[in-house]
Amino acid sequence: MSNLRILYAAGPGDIVGTFRYWLHGKDDPRVPDVAYSRQFLDVCQQVGADGWIISANPRRDLVEAGAIRAENRPITFDGRSGLIFHVGRALYTLGLIRSAIRFRADVVVAAHGVHWFLLSLLPLFGIKVVPAIHNALWLALVPPRFTERVLLFLARPLFASWSLAILAHPGTCARQVSELASGRSRPIVPFLPFYREYAFTGVPQRGARRPPFRVMFAGRIEADKGVFDLLEVARQLTERHRLDIEFDICGAGSCLERLRREATAAGLAERFRCHGYLVEARALREIFGACHVVVVPTRSDYTEGFNAVVAEAILAGRPVITSRLCPAIDLVRDAAVEIPPNDVAACRDAILLLCDQDPIYEIKRNACSQLKAQFFDSRNSWGEGLSRILANTAKV
Repeated sequence: MSNLRILYAAGPGDIVGTFRYWLHGKDDPRVPDVAYSRQFLDVCQQVGADGWIISANPRRDLVEAGAIRAENRPITFDGRSGLIFHVGRALYTLGLIRSAIRFRADVVVAAHGVHWFLLSLLPLFGIKVVPAIHNALWLALVPPRFTERVLLFLARPLFASWSLAILAHPGTCARQVSELASGRSRPIVPFLPFYREYAFTGVPQRGARRPPFRVMFAGRIEADKGVFDLLEVARQLTERHRLDIEFDICGAGSCLERLRREATAAGLAERFRCHGYLVEARALREIFGACHVVVVPTRSDYTEGFNAVVAEAILAGRPVITSRLCPAIDLVRDAAVEIPPNDVAACRDAILLLCDQDPIYEIKRNACSQLKAQFFDSRNSWGEGLSRILANTAKV
């Protein structure tokens, strides 16, 4: 009997690099969690499967070892908008389908860069499909535009009938899958980001005694992730002579240099520090260790997923400020301060609340220790969810 053959269309990370670390029995040190690609490789090893993992990383690369092939394959027209964007996604999806057929895949796990409706072609070739939903399928507060409505309508059969099962972050992602399939979706298997218990070892239980009170943001530096809202918060705090509050902005993106310029122009460069992308997870942990609170100010024009930074804040023992646009808030509410989406004033006031009200800050901080276990539990992981789905492939 031949081995199970699985193709995984992963996110934009450097899959080839992660694969090389895995070959040496190591986690990828560039990310604080256990990378989803690492989890996929572990599953292939556990079930004796042949695997082909393809990322959308812009640096094209390919490496093979044993029964595993890892490839960085850029998405055509990535970063463009309008019709060109959709053409690029369609070409990328068709390329994945062609690869799956050539690979004689039994299962395709698709997480990123695809037009979902095109994956409905795979069952025609006897290939089972497992969508892995990391981000919302549509904006939570804004009705889908015409093109989005058409694409969602075309994708409905995949989620209602043609999938083997669906991996999805709990909350918004899982709920939208169910809504799209009118409550009759294929089985939805929830998952959480997964961390080793030593991931945040050494991070002090709270930030250094104040002042300054340090606010941290970690993520892509884009307008829709709320970074310019944070800059406006910093301006308003300066106007109120709150020079005891500082910001650490970690991440890369198309707006990084603009954010730096605007922070400098506002005279905030020393208290609104843009660190850029921190290559090693250790450097990110150091920022977590120095901060007092983590802010996730995603705006309503971004299809937010679970946002692992929320989990990382909890593991570091830091309260979180975010809105209902971030599905993770439902799992960490005791350690979070919820604010309305897109509300700069509410974000400012939440920071002041945690800065100035020690009893409230301590309640939120202490709640973190009660919430950590769910992110250390491998039974909640993406890899465990995929393993359960694959265990049923022979029955389908």
